[in-house]
Amino acid sequence: MLLATPLLQSARVLLLDQLLLFPLLCLVPLSAGLGINSVDVLTPKVFIGLIVGAMLPYWFSAMTMKSVGSAALKMVEEVRRQFNTIPGLMEGTVKPDYANCVKISTDASLREMIPPGALVMLTPLITGTLFGVETLAGVLAGSLVSGVQVAISASNTGGAWDNAKKYIEAGASEHAKSLGPKGSDAHKAAVIGDTIGDPLKDTSGPSLNILIKLMAVESLVFAPFFAAHGGLLFKFL
Repeated sequence: MLLATPLLQSARVLLLDQLLLFPLLCLVPLSAGLGINSVDVLTPKVFIGLIVGAMLPYWFSAMTMKSVGSAALKMVEEVRRQFNTIPGLMEGTVKPDYANCVKISTDASLREMIPPGALVMLTPLITGTLFGVETLAGVLAGSLVSGVQVAISASNTGGAWDNAKKYIEAGASEHAKSLGPKGSDAHKAAVIGDTIGDPLKDTSGPSLNILIKLMAVESLVFAPFFAAHGGLLFKFL
């Protein structure tokens, strides 16, 4: 377990490093479809797009972390309800209601992903239609640079917090033994870190892959429309 987890974490980070390549490859056909060869970052339209795009990965990660916490809270309430209402469950003489727990997890996994999914799908459409291709180019560039950094940071940070708990529990070194057994203050702190680290490395970090790639592909598909009919907000001002 102690060997497999770092190897898995290293593979995950390497895959996230490749995340940068796909959007960069999309820039050539995207620039042709949008009808632009270059953008000036000092232009207000582009600069605003860069700021908004750099903010999107943080907003998306916050939404996914909040969704994990909400789903976990519902599961805790269901487990507490079963212990309080099912006779013999605490003693282990009867089986718990697994189906209801599975239903809660399934419903949460579908419903909680609607807001992040809407953020990813609607951002290129709204930006390209209302603000034009220059602002859209800024959004894509900002989200690409910021998203890769946040994804690698979340995966590394979450993996470190997760492995800190395993390190203390294993007690494989003198330093780990000095931190104390299970129940010590160091172990309690590591458990709290693991609670945050798991959704960071398993949810927020990998899901940013979808954010960056889907926005790039969607912009590429609608590029001719944005080039011909985009920037409606400035046309009526």
